[in-house]
Amino acid sequence: MSGVLWAALVIVASALQTARFVLQKVLSGSGLSVGGATFSRFLFGAPIALVAATALLLGTGEALPNLTPRFWAFVLAGGAAQIFATFLTVALFKLRNFAVGVAFTKTETFQVALFSALILSEPVAPLGWLAIVIGFGGVMLMSRPPEGGRMLGRPMVYGLLAGAGFAVAAIGYRGATVELEPLPFLIRAMVALAAATSSQTLGMALYLRVFEPGELSRVVAAWRRTIWVGVTGVGGSAGWFAAFALQNAAYVRAFGQIEMVFTLLASVWFFGERLHRREGAGIALVVASLVALVLAGRG
Repeated sequence: MSGVLWAALVIVASALQTARFVLQKVLSGSGLSVGGATFSRFLFGAPIALVAATALLLGTGEALPNLTPRFWAFVLAGGAAQIFATFLTVALFKLRNFAVGVAFTKTETFQVALFSALILSEPVAPLGWLAIVIGFGGVMLMSRPPEGGRMLGRPMVYGLLAGAGFAVAAIGYRGATVELEPLPFLIRAMVALAAATSSQTLGMALYLRVFEPGELSRVVAAWRRTIWVGVTGVGGSAGWFAAFALQNAAYVRAFGQIEMVFTLLASVWFFGERLHRREGAGIALVVASLVALVLAGRG
């Protein structure tokens, strides 16, 4: 069952992550800074993750696992990298249209495949590499400016750096869940998620307190809007962490290319952007890569 369960979890996580990006795009234009919009993703998500992890432990009768220094190293590295990448992703919304901004971050698929082999000793099978290349080609088709404009510039730099951050985060979170074996995958996922979101909340709160005085108050004052960023964020993260607990991080993040399809639909429905033929071709390539990834993940 785990052969397809991880893919189903990624689909749910990607849909929720797209919803969070939509909300963060709106928030980034409503008076909150990039840091404030990013912080809202953690502030209301951390308590939910803590409650969920506690409920799982109590409900199953499992004891809190030993959280080793290696576990915390993975969690903190992943958490810091995710904050860095989220900062850049939110900043991208101010530079370019929604779908293209997120597309540039998808260069992470190659990076996470390399990091997975080097750091976690989890290499990618040949079919997996083929799927990654096909999916990346699809994303590039979807992100190409319709007028044929150049791809270089600040948006691409931000996207490449964000992709690197998300790649490091994926490796960190996969490593953290593996450290908690042999616990059931869902408990490993939620304990790691609770640890990550709690540390991220504390780190971001300290950053805003020092470098953006007053932004904490603005985030809290806008809680009716920001709370939904936290809810969708932690829901998506729960899906990602559960998938990481079941499968190689490279396959999980490559399958996450399906988020690009959701992003394009969100661009059309919520922001009135047009869908072009080349983007349809890109979607077809991404879907083909998803099928190949599921087959590779079963191997």
